[in-house]
Amino acid sequence: PSPSKDYDLMYYLKGAAAGGICCSITHGALTPVDVVKTRVQLDPVKYNSGLIGGFRQIIAEEGAMALATGLGATAAGYFIQGWFKFGGVEFFKIKAVESMGEEAAWNNKTNIYLASAAGAETIADVFLCPLEAVRIRSVSDPEFCDGLADGFSKMFKAEGVGGFYAGLAPILAKQVPYTMAKFAVQGEAADAMYKSMGKTPADLSSGTNLSVSLASGVVAGVAAAIISHPADTLLSKVNKAGAGGTGSMASRLMNIAKEVGFVNLCTVGLIPRCVMIGTLTAGQFGIFDTVMGALGASKFHFHDPNSD
Repeated sequence: PSPSKDYDLMYYLKGAAAGGICCSITHGALTPVDVVKTRVQLDPVKYNSGLIGGFRQIIAEEGAMALATGLGATAAGYFIQGWFKFGGVEFFKIKAVESMGEEAAWNNKTNIYLASAAGAETIADVFLCPLEAVRIRSVSDPEFCDGLADGFSKMFKAEGVGGFYAGLAPILAKQVPYTMAKFAVQGEAADAMYKSMGKTPADLSSGTNLSVSLASGVVAGVAAAIISHPADTLLSKVNKAGAGGTGSMASRLMNIAKEVGFVNLCTVGLIPRCVMIGTLTAGQFGIFDTVMGALGASKFHFHDPNSD
């Protein structure tokens, strides 16, 4: 049977709204962690006492409000990103099943997860990139702007439209593999959990389904954090004024990578990032499922026609 009956425009809008809400809440709540992480990546010599030490240092020097730097840009940026990312993944997944048929889709579900996530993330990042540029600039230079609108106008005057998209290549390099890992690993982990129970999501209570979402989200978050960490470190550094010298984006990224060294790119700040992304991803999938339920939509799951 074609899944199109239950999955109309309203379903995609609910999926997009749930995605926007879950990303905005989780990323907004983690703004203080992100401020410390960004500072550590930008200036490891000054901020050399780890995550907790970084919190203490920033509060001592600048007051507790400094930890909320970039909150507006983060909440707005990730609402938009979540809207296109989760909404897009649902859309591409369901369209793939409609065009391939259930059996072929079930046999290729990992590839569908990967392709859906890559397509949705690329679209989402075009919208996220300007907000992320303003956020990183405001975290690295707290004097730069008073809030989101002010940051936009100052950055536009100083650098034009190009300034907002200076970080697009590294954002795509970081976010696309990260999102592909996140959705594919979460999907596979959730399917494995359902299989081990011998049940489908429809057979189980919403509480049990939520537990599966949270548990598979943690697994997916840690896998995704490890895969995307080198690009995350590069992204923090390339948005710092003057980093990597002058020249094209590719040459600047190469210069930064040489300066930092490959092992450091992969390991510096990795543990806090695994904790952060593991928590974040579990929260996202948990909130997404909860909001979808509240909106009266049941989330699409791949179906094995041979199990009927």
